[in-house]
Amino acid sequence: MSDQGVFDTNVVTMTRFVMEEGRRAKGTGELTTLLNSLCTAVKAISSAVRKAGIAHLYGIAGTTNVTGDQVKKLDILSNDLIINMIKSSFTSCVLVSEENEKAIIVEPETRGKYIVCFDPLDGSSNIDCLVSIGTIFAIYKKATDDEPCEEDALQPGRNLVAAGYALYGSATMMVISTGQGVNGFMLDPAIGEFILVDRDIKIKKKGKIFSLNEGYAKYFDPAVTEYLQKKKFPQDGSEPYNARYIGSMVADVHRTLMYGGIFLYPGNTKSPKGKLRLLYEGNPMAFIMEQAGGRASTGLQNILDIQPVSIHQKAPVAMGSRDDVLEYDAICKKHALK
Repeated sequence: MSDQGVFDTNVVTMTRFVMEEGRRAKGTGELTTLLNSLCTAVKAISSAVRKAGIAHLYGIAGTTNVTGDQVKKLDILSNDLIINMIKSSFTSCVLVSEENEKAIIVEPETRGKYIVCFDPLDGSSNIDCLVSIGTIFAIYKKATDDEPCEEDALQPGRNLVAAGYALYGSATMMVISTGQGVNGFMLDPAIGEFILVDRDIKIKKKGKIFSLNEGYAKYFDPAVTEYLQKKKFPQDGSEPYNARYIGSMVADVHRTLMYGGIFLYPGNTKSPKGKLRLLYEGNPMAFIMEQAGGRASTGLQNILDIQPVSIHQKAPVAMGSRDDVLEYDAICKKHALK
């Protein structure tokens, strides 16, 4: 067969898909423009991630290379890319980044109606050993007509308009939801476009994998210890669960979404709220999980129902297959009553 025979001439790109969804929702096109700008930033980050070693992007931020240019670490480069791409799309008024202590208020002449919270390069401590890393984003609509400020970003996950993540793994993938289910797009380097490969992703009702950092076992709450004991040494004659933990949230959550099971980053005696940030890690991933038919909780309350009080607030996380998370919740609630 000739090459032309296997070439899709009616390919569904992410841009096309989002435009079609926007048309159905009778939207203004502003969200499509914003998602497009994020898409461009992700392509640029993907390119930088792939050639980080060659381009010396591993260096400490602020070091100087042989030509006297400032060398930017990948996470700072990614942050700058996303901020610049979103600002230049005229769609946002407030940006919250993991890399910036305070919220970024967009200049009046380039403002739009959306608030974007993001982690530009999640798992960046794994870059040097070539473990998958990713970008996470959450999009809210500004709720008031007054001057934009940091408080505008303090909305519960239930208010999310869209959320998603990019995974820079064996291929570059974007998984997004605008509240109408979850869809996965793979970057085709030949045409530089994200192509729809997983339509309407659904997570298994129950999985066979648990995922958490057991290095903290000494500090776990009794509820977490009891749950893990049940997964490793089941008393009902069922097979024990498999353990999988990468230590890069995007990679661990993506595997959980694809194969089922539960991803945990609970609080412990050293970090009672865990280490994951609510606005740009917990909420967007919880939104994706719920849209895929899964569940996401702190063990005691649904993640999407938490009212944030600060932009870098932390929250314990348990997300994945519905039955697995419900079982974990039940054990947490039992211990909370003691």
